[in-house]
Amino acid sequence: MSAWLDKSIAGGLIVVAVLMAVAHGGVDEFSVVVFELSMLVLLLLWAIKVVVERRLTITIPAPALPIVGLLVFGLLQSVVMKGEFWPSWSLSVNVEATRRTVTGLFCLLAGFVVAANFLASRERLSALAHFLAIYGLAMAVFALAQHFTWNGRLYWVRPTASDAMPFGPFVYHNLFAGYMELLIPVPVALIITRGVRGGRVLFGFAAAMMIVAVVVSLSRGGMISTLAELMFVAALGVRLRRERAEELSHLDHLNQGLVARLARIGAVAVMIAAVVGGVVWVGAGPVVNRIVATQVGAANSPQAETFFTSRGWMWKDALRMIRANPWLGVGLGAYQTAFPRYTQGDGLMVVDTPHNDYLQLLAEAGLVGGALAVWFIVSVFRLVARGLRSRDPLYSGLALGCGAGILALLVHSLVDFNLQIPSTALLFLLLSAVASHIGAEVVEREAEGALRHPARARAADLATGVSS
Repeated sequence: MSAWLDKSIAGGLIVVAVLMAVAHGGVDEFSVVVFELSMLVLLLLWAIKVVVERRLTITIPAPALPIVGLLVFGLLQSVVMKGEFWPSWSLSVNVEATRRTVTGLFCLLAGFVVAANFLASRERLSALAHFLAIYGLAMAVFALAQHFTWNGRLYWVRPTASDAMPFGPFVYHNLFAGYMELLIPVPVALIITRGVRGGRVLFGFAAAMMIVAVVVSLSRGGMISTLAELMFVAALGVRLRRERAEELSHLDHLNQGLVARLARIGAVAVMIAAVVGGVVWVGAGPVVNRIVATQVGAANSPQAETFFTSRGWMWKDALRMIRANPWLGVGLGAYQTAFPRYTQGDGLMVVDTPHNDYLQLLAEAGLVGGALAVWFIVSVFRLVARGLRSRDPLYSGLALGCGAGILALLVHSLVDFNLQIPSTALLFLLLSAVASHIGAEVVEREAEGALRHPARARAADLATGVSS
């Protein structure tokens, strides 16, 4: 019973993550309700497992603490003070919106903690790595197939707005690109670090198709973020390979590394060829036009798109909102309600996001929320850096891939609102949980090694100091 519950919780979390993406990113009211109920079911199964085993073992990763802090802050914002002689008052300008956001944040935190506790064995992490590569390939192939057979309907069935720019299952092409950014570096990093023994060519092809899908989506933020994560993987991957090579004798490295090196070269060659072939197949014209910021207007005539006409005016209004509420913000989820008060326009346009996750967080949670975000980012990347020290190629490869995916989405969040989408936020936290677990395990093993071999630990500390 305990083993069945354990597998059901781990598998259920992956199923929820997939279903959220398939349901247009989880932006519909119905899909949000399904997501929240699903997370409650997983927590209920965990509670039953505790009763069956008669013991509770729970791991709380360090990056979970700032999320808890933001959750508590959101609860404070949603408190309404009522008095007999004064009107009701709260920190949020829209208490109901803040309460809905806090509920969603709690479910995301639950998913983060579940991932940290039930995706923690090497066997499951290996299965997760293979699943993410194949899942990303399937998502890319579906998105490309739908793009080239587009009939104005998502899944060829559901109508979309005339001004929408959907791609794949997502109603907005930038959101699709943001989701794929989280998946692309995982197979690439595992190829470089030899984290997978077989299937490197398949992993390379999967990564290539995901990159092609991002390029075809014509998301400029997605292209830039994908380039950033590939540079991150390449730079740190070369360093990891060099360190591993130094640990092997020269003869062993030649004998044991030749086949693996040829396999990696073949996988990388397949990936590059697929990307180039995909771009040539699509045609470079639309990509170039998108990069130089030309789009087709309502009258099907080319119009130059400037930064101000696309996002600049929203950023200015968001900064005005931040200056008016610098410390505590207007309330989580209350950006749309507060926007008419601070915009220079007529206030009739409905704007629920400034297309910048950082500005939105500062506007809704003030400097308190900004400090919690910095705490989370620093905590995650400290654990990613520690995970890269693992001598297990699977662990170091996953740490590298997860870190690159997290970095890419953080870069993309400068110009879009990917972290406001439940499916993307859940996958982002899932990768953060994996990276956190690996980093914490590396620290634990290093501490155990230091206790067993104090002289070796002192030598390692000295070498680290000299290197620094």
